[in-house]
Formats: sequence, C-alpha cells, structure tokens
Amino acid sequence: MMTRRITRAATAVLALLLGVLQLTPATAGSEGRRTYTGMIDGAVYKVEMPVRWNGTLVLYSHPYYTAEMGEFPIGHAGRPETAAWLLEHGYALAASDFTGRNGFAVETALTDQIRLLDWFETHVGRPRRTVATGSSMGAAIALMLAEQNPDRFDGALAMCGPLDLYAQWNLSLDVNFAIATLLAPGEDIDLVRAEDPAASVAALQQAVGRAMQTSQGRARLALANAFANVPAWNSAHEPEPTDLVERIQQLAVIDQFVLIGTFGPAGQAELARRAGGNPSYNTGVDYARQLARSARKDLVYDAYAAAGLDVRRDLAALARAPRIASDPVAARYMQRLGVPRGTTPSPVLTLHNTGDAAVADHERWFAGQVRAVGDPRRLRQLFSDRASHCAFSAAEEIVAFQALVERIGAGRWTDTSPGRMNAAAGRFGDEYQKVFDLAAGDAVRPPSFIRFTPPRLLRPSR
Repeated sequence: MMTRRITRAATAVLALLLGVLQLTPATAGSEGRRTYTGMIDGAVYKVEMPVRWNGTLVLYSHPYYTAEMGEFPIGHAGRPETAAWLLEHGYALAASDFTGRNGFAVETALTDQIRLLDWFETHVGRPRRTVATGSSMGAAIALMLAEQNPDRFDGALAMCGPLDLYAQWNLSLDVNFAIATLLAPGEDIDLVRAEDPAASVAALQQAVGRAMQTSQGRARLALANAFANVPAWNSAHEPEPTDLVERIQQLAVIDQFVLIGTFGPAGQAELARRAGGNPSYNTGVDYARQLARSARKDLVYDAYAAAGLDVRRDLAALARAPRIASDPVAARYMQRLGVPRGTTPSPVLTLHNTGDAAVADHERWFAGQVRAVGDPRRLRQLFSDRASHCAFSAAEEIVAFQALVERIGAGRWTDTSPGRMNAAAGRFGDEYQKVFDLAAGDAVRPPSFIRFTPPRLLRPSR
C-alpha cells in the first residue's frame, strides 16, 4: 500500500513538472478557510479547507448536467447549507467538475476524481479518512469510486441515485417508446440514433401535451410511465395527489422535462457518442408482463376504465411495434461504467426520496447486489417521504452523513430508525430545513425519514 501511495505522489509531481496540472494559489475564505481552484488534465476542480481540519476529506461527484441547464458552480454537497456545516465542523471538501462535464461523464469522472485525490495528498496532505459522496448520477459514481479504489475510500454516501444507470436509460427508453407508439403513431420520431434529436424531443413533448387533453390520452400516458414505475407525484412541498387527472398531470410534467427533455432522444444521442454506439434497447421486452409487475398498474387500470379503453389492445400494439436493438460495443460500455457491482469494500449509506422520478427501486436492486457479492452489514438505506428528485433538506443530508461517519469510526451502525433520524434532523434550525422543488423553489419542510420498501426495479442490468 505504501508503494502505491509513493507512486501516486510521484505521478502527481511529474504531472506538475510537465505542466499538465494548472494550479490557482489558495485564497483566504470565511474565517481563515482556504480555497484551492485549478485544472487537472482539463477538469476544473475546487478544494475547500476548514480552519481546523479534522482529517476527513469529503469528495463530491456531481449529477448529470446538460448544456441547456446552464453553468453550475462546483458544489460539494446536495444543499449549500450542508457544505457550510461540513466546513464549520472541520471537514475538507473537494470536487472535480469532470472533463466534458455535461452528459454521461461517468468515465472521465472516475479518472478525474482520483487525480484530484492524488493532487490533494501531494499539495494539502494525506487524509485520515476519505468519504465519497454524490447526488443523482454522482451517487452511482461515488459507489463505483469506492468499489474500484478500496484503498482510497473509507465509505460512500449515495444520495438520490439511479444506481443502475444502464437500467435507468432503458427505463426511459421504455417510456418514450410507449409514448411514440401509442400517442404519436406514424410520426417521424427517432428515439435513438436520431439525426435531429431536438425535433424528436419536440414531437414527443407535443404528444404528451395532446394526450393530457383527453381521457384516452391520459390513460395511455399512465401506461407509458408504468413501465418505469414513475410515481405520479412531483411536488416536494405538496402531499401525494389522489385525483386521477392530477396524478397523470404530474406524470406529464416528469415526462416532458425529465424522461423526454433530458433522457429522451437528445440524451440518448449524447450517450451514444460516448459509448461508441447506441446502448439502449427493448428487444425481448414483454410490455404486458412489465405492466403486470409494475407498482403503478392500479393507476393504469383506473385511467383505462375512466377512458372506456381496453388496455389489452394497447399492449398488443406495443407488442407489434418494431423493437430497438443495442450496439454490442455500447452495451458493454454501459455494463462497465453504468452498473455498480455492490461489493461494499467500505460502508455505504444511501438516501432516496420515496417519490423520486429516478425511482427508489434502484435502492432495492442495489441491496440485492450487495447480498449477492458484498457485505450487507456494511449497507444502510434511508428514505425520505417526499416527491421530486434529490429533494432533501440540509438537516437530512447532515444526519445521514453523520450516521455514515459514525459507522466508519465505530465499525457498526448506530440507530438509524426514522424516529431517531427525524429527531436528530429536527434539532437543526429552519435554515437547515429548506427543501428545493423545481417548480416552487425552496420551502421549509419537516424531516421526513420513513420506513419504506421500494418496488422492484423493472429492467435491472444484472
């Protein structure tokens, strides 16, 4: 192990001498903190040091970004209040923006984050502990970093992660395939390998808009989303709706902005450029069987009854529709870079909203992987009873992080029951209780840890 550390340090020094590593000197921050920024092999990074470092480094991996989202500052946690709390309590924070930051930047992330660790050890100091954390796509990256570099990480906190990234892309394809087949028949829509991805995205979004105008369209929209177990709940600040039309309206919003707007034809095209071909497929998928297994089938049956339609006719139409095959090279790329193994060489804590469109089903899948090839005693999974993606308060993120750090130090989990976690999170002030909603912005919400068993992931990659 010592030889490997010496080699890593020597490599970082050599890179500095060759001019590969560009540094910006540390600047004084709040109350004597230090901030380092720069670029390593094309990847911008940021490191923040507390006034008195406790020896633990928190390495954050960011979510999936698109150019349309605009520029995001390099972050160190899900909520800015979480990052501020960590610094105030002695934790060092580091994050790479990844080379080619937008899109499915997993391959570069796995390299760039380790290069940042090498830089940190050479220029700041060797951490006593290093924790990998991340949000959304970054959650899966954090798990893979810990799995692939067991001598560099002491634990991982994975927040709101579609942990089987390959499955999530295939689930998105299923939703888009059903929308195109049932709600836009005969239209020129390319779900993958699109020459004009924007046109295909627009056509799918328009089909969703038309569908919401009739009970028949709404029924078919409910069916499409059932193939990915998408929850009909999209507000972090409002309770889960019970009205049939309102529930499907919330599905329509998720479709237009997420499953179509981000992970539809344009996202598939970006993914294919990285993977060397199209990795997504629905060959061999029996959609009647998928509906029978779906946790959302009751909504589908209610919507079809209200519309006076026979769901079997639409399932037959899906069965007849031409399928989409993957390119073998691209499929292997996703199996290698989009599917954590679950080996748990160090403790893992996951945190997920029950009503997340990047479905909590991934947590159940990951627990199964850990049972097969890892150590279940090293895994703890927490759920927040709230809709929307990554809609956690800083208080919830902090107490989850504390539970992981306590497990790393003590070698066993402390009490993480919902009652205990809600009480711990509730002791923070209102500035730590704010939750972000994409439509409504921030609002103070009470802690909402809950016991929860997610549905089964409908299209697991392994």
